[in-house]
Amino acid sequence: MLLNFNNLEINNLHPQTESEKKVFFFLKEWLSDSLTVKVQTSGSTGTPKIFEIEKKKMLNSAKMTCNFLGLNENNDALICLPVEYISGKMMVVRAFERKLNLITAEPSLKPLENLNTEIDFCAMTPLQVENSLDKIHFIKNLIIGGAAVSESLKTKIMQTFQHSTLPMKIYETYGMSETLSHIALKEIYPIQDNYFTIFEGVSISSDERGCLKIFAPNLNNEQLQTNDLVEIKSNNLFRFLGRIDNVINSAGAKIFPEQLEALVKKEIPNEAVFMGVKDESLGQKLIAVIEGEKSNDLIKRIDEIQFEKSFHKPKEIIFVDDIPRTPNGKVNRTELRKRFHEK
Repeated sequence: MLLNFNNLEINNLHPQTESEKKVFFFLKEWLSDSLTVKVQTSGSTGTPKIFEIEKKKMLNSAKMTCNFLGLNENNDALICLPVEYISGKMMVVRAFERKLNLITAEPSLKPLENLNTEIDFCAMTPLQVENSLDKIHFIKNLIIGGAAVSESLKTKIMQTFQHSTLPMKIYETYGMSETLSHIALKEIYPIQDNYFTIFEGVSISSDERGCLKIFAPNLNNEQLQTNDLVEIKSNNLFRFLGRIDNVINSAGAKIFPEQLEALVKKEIPNEAVFMGVKDESLGQKLIAVIEGEKSNDLIKRIDEIQFEKSFHKPKEIIFVDDIPRTPNGKVNRTELRKRFHEK
């Protein structure tokens, strides 16, 4: 389904697939007289909830992204994210705000398999990108969100396009439902930045724990307190270190699992999650959960990694058939902890 926001006649649309119907129903809600729309959180860091967002604030968010990426009227965009969540809804709102031509695709793991023409803008999850490396060269501006972009995926992208001269840029996003999708982007191709750049109109600071505080009055009336540990470099640059509620306390040492996962994923292709399980002597024992069949080769490669601290090396490596994820692709740490009886 193609939506031309320069001349949109909603009554002339004829959605066929289930995802097209969901986009259609959201469009009807968006074009209604209501000043708000309902948004559902993913539930990756807690119980999923539904709340209402002002349409004008969603338009403000859309302008920030479009201005940052230099998107213009009549540019082509592709939506391949579930429109039930803020990430999918914002793709529609960006197209509406900037009068883009919006192409709908099924929000599957391979959403680009039928794409054979250049488009100017698309948002995808890391898993979707992983399964679309042969097609993402068609996208001039690609943003990746919903979960952190692993080091192994960054390496695959760089290797795939190391000799490319195509005018494409790929970014990792930072944001949440409360900030109406992202408030910062970090370029990972062709340049690999270490810091996120925040959008104009957003200010950041940190609390006594080192966790990020966000003030974006055009998006949210309140200052948002996150549980994300960060290093702030300047007024508009910061580096994400990990979530404070994921911190593992093992024998008095604080361990940030996201940093260890990034290190391990440079060496192995599998999904890896570090977590703490109850232990009588350590309080929490550090384990690494690896997705896939048990492999002595993978165990050896992890064992040979030069961790910064000796206690960063996992006490146990456990292989599982699958690591639970939320519908938009994030690792569901809460569900994974339940599997190991960690409350």
